[in-house]
Amino acid sequence: MSQAAETLISLKQVCLSFAEQTVLDNINLSIHRNEIISIIGPNGAGKSSLIKIMAGLVPASSGTREQHGQFVLGYVPQKLSMDKSMPIKVSRFLSLSRAPKTSYHEALTIVGAEQLWSRQMHDLSGGEFQRVLFARALARKPDLLLLDEPLQGVDITGQVELYELIGKIRGQLNCGIAMVSHDLHLVMAQTDRVLCLNGHICCEGQPESVSQHPEYLSLFGQHGSQNLAVYTHHHDHHHNLHGDVERCNSSCHHD
Repeated sequence: MSQAAETLISLKQVCLSFAEQTVLDNINLSIHRNEIISIIGPNGAGKSSLIKIMAGLVPASSGTREQHGQFVLGYVPQKLSMDKSMPIKVSRFLSLSRAPKTSYHEALTIVGAEQLWSRQMHDLSGGEFQRVLFARALARKPDLLLLDEPLQGVDITGQVELYELIGKIRGQLNCGIAMVSHDLHLVMAQTDRVLCLNGHICCEGQPESVSQHPEYLSLFGQHGSQNLAVYTHHHDHHHNLHGDVERCNSSCHHD
């Protein structure tokens, strides 16, 4: 990513609390055009809340969310519950995005799912369902794409395919992408920056390629390993059972 890349959204000293419980504390973060950010962290770390603040769906308790100029935002939620007593075809589901019909036809093609056009949403596999959600978010050609655990319920083969797809989307739309990853160590190889979140940003850095690691090659094959990378954590603190931050000493052994 170029140092002069266009900034899309900035979060400054953002905090979020629910019922006197702090969910996010002092988050400072900017997302740039053509940048991919992976957000990792344990369950309850505030990852989904952070994505929702970025999307403007949840207001911060304090701090600021600054949107730089006018742009189109696409959002893929972590969960989308659908009433099985109400059948709905993929074509109808996509039309609810209010994008032109040609746009969601094109979006399905981009995600390699044009054959799903007439299928029922309830009959889709986990990977197929995610591709349709991607298509819905892409129909308006977003400048910023926010993905909340897009690989949830998708097997490892599907994960590799979706990571490859996300990289292609970045290239085609020249958009910024921020996504929550369910894995604490294995991330998308094309990620520019990894943020480890646990109420606050614990550490950040770049992933390490696994494409030449024999163990990963045997597990995922050449194609799979080229789309996967390892993130090594560098924390100077840990969280106790109450969630409080404690500084590390020589006896600490953790990620």
